[in-house]
Amino acid sequence: MDENPPLAHLIFSQPTEYLPLFDESTIWAQKVIFEDYKQMENASVKAYVHVRINVCGSPLEYPETFPSIGRVRVKHRGILLTLKGTVIRSGAIKMIEGETIFECRVCKHRFKVYPEVETRNSISRPTFCPSQSCESTRFQIVEDKKTCHDYQEIKIQESTQVLGVGAIPRSIPAILKDDLVDIVKAGDDVIVTGVLTAKWSSDMKDVRCDLEPVLIANYVRRMNEVKSDIDIPDNIIMQFKQFWSDFEDTPLKGRNAILRAICPQVFGLFTVKLAVALTLIGGVQHIDASGTKVRGESHLLLVGDPGTGKSQFLKFAAKLSNRSVITTGLGSTSAGLTVTAVKDGGEWVLEAGALVLADGGLCCIDEFDSMKEHDRATIHEAMEQQTISVAKAGLVTTLSTRTIVFGATNPKGQYDPDQPLSVNTTLSGPLLSRFDIVLVLLDTKNPQWDEVVSSHILSEAEQSKGSNDESLPDIWSLTMLRRYIHFVKGYFRPILTKEAEKVISSYYQLQRRSATHNAARTTVRMLESLIRLAQAHARLMFRNEVTRLDAIAAILCIESSMTTSAIVDSVGNALHSNFTDNPDHEYAKQERLILDKLSCIDDFPDINIDER
Repeated sequence: MDENPPLAHLIFSQPTEYLPLFDESTIWAQKVIFEDYKQMENASVKAYVHVRINVCGSPLEYPETFPSIGRVRVKHRGILLTLKGTVIRSGAIKMIEGETIFECRVCKHRFKVYPEVETRNSISRPTFCPSQSCESTRFQIVEDKKTCHDYQEIKIQESTQVLGVGAIPRSIPAILKDDLVDIVKAGDDVIVTGVLTAKWSSDMKDVRCDLEPVLIANYVRRMNEVKSDIDIPDNIIMQFKQFWSDFEDTPLKGRNAILRAICPQVFGLFTVKLAVALTLIGGVQHIDASGTKVRGESHLLLVGDPGTGKSQFLKFAAKLSNRSVITTGLGSTSAGLTVTAVKDGGEWVLEAGALVLADGGLCCIDEFDSMKEHDRATIHEAMEQQTISVAKAGLVTTLSTRTIVFGATNPKGQYDPDQPLSVNTTLSGPLLSRFDIVLVLLDTKNPQWDEVVSSHILSEAEQSKGSNDESLPDIWSLTMLRRYIHFVKGYFRPILTKEAEKVISSYYQLQRRSATHNAARTTVRMLESLIRLAQAHARLMFRNEVTRLDAIAAILCIESSMTTSAIVDSVGNALHSNFTDNPDHEYAKQERLILDKLSCIDDFPDINIDER
């Protein structure tokens, strides 16, 4: 655009003519350079080289050439068009015939014939000889000059964030060739630059034959890297380190400053915010010598009365994760969650469902209780083994789902604290044991709490944007929080200290002894959950070793998810848990209480006698 505007205009307005010329000139340029490098043994001229055009940041990003997929019209045909969306299906990689060389039988003139996309890449036999003097109609194919290309069809759908009111997301197929194949998978956000053309729909019986729009891609750019602000600059990392050095003496106060940024519009709910942070950060995946994996991702289930802010947390967690899928229980079948077999042009292909699309990210399932029983059973394997095994329509395969499952459900009728959790939620024991944390939010009548919450909500409503008294560095921004979570997940691999092992082991043994009421939750999985949560807490605290503090924070998290607690009777309802003014002092009291109950306070001589 800067060097040669007329040429740029020609590429933009007539890409079908000019892009092949660019490709040919690239091969020609290689041959020129190749003369200098002939003596090197690993130099060669590549045959399938293409010029890729990236319009990002150029004046071509205006709405006429960058429409949403639903607004693609005939006027866009034949120009260089850029579309943005999510890949919903990626087809199999095939080989197609490229240009074929024909030879005239009379005058021996050779010429190229290209396949036509309109007629499904078939090559039609020429009807006359292109040379001036000859009028022959007989040709033969030059066999040794056949070329083939890699070929893949993907389908992109416009992202739901940019849709208008009441619009249904549209999709369009795109064709990828040569080096573009297999660089995107289902669930990726992409920007595709290419040429819009049309092809005849398949000739099936009793089906009207139409021209369908299709985009022949010239360049594909994945947006996942862009979306998550991952390129964390060094000055931001310095800010994180400075933040923790400021709170060196009162680390829990620093932790609470970070937790306040999670769902700031919801007042209090300290326990839930801590649980959301620990779930999103997760522990370290452990693979032993035989190759058996113990998952590092934690799962969280919120059980609560209506109006306790469950869906708010789901939506906020989805914003924090760089890959996320939100579904509701009523709108999900087992095929929609796992994988569907779809017939595409006479052959069966697998289409990824919600859990597969959220691989490496977060899958939020709201209204978890309204799913059908056999649909819920499909999640079991995805949650613990982190794979989905499919045998459908002759396709037998295993897909990986390294995903965090975040569920929200209402209790069945009025929550009865005397009954076990599986009775109150109608969820089976095996499913409940897979959730690391199950938080129960009960809307009990508490006059002081109601007064504080109502004043918080009303002050938010009347607060003008200018006079926000909390916009000090206390509250982190969403981008900062997302960067922090991504940084600690990639940077720290915490290992357990002897102190932490002792506390976790004592607590697990105590729970096993007293677990008559809630046997579904106290399995060996609970021990693994404790380790994962302790590791996540160490990461949250910006450390590489799991100390006693992290172990006790994990115990408090698990405790608040037990309806009848073996230790702490004072934790009570997670809904009324608020941020304390002096968390470090509060923690010292809780630590004494827990170690006393675990009867291992004598193992830690650094807790002095008067504190005991």
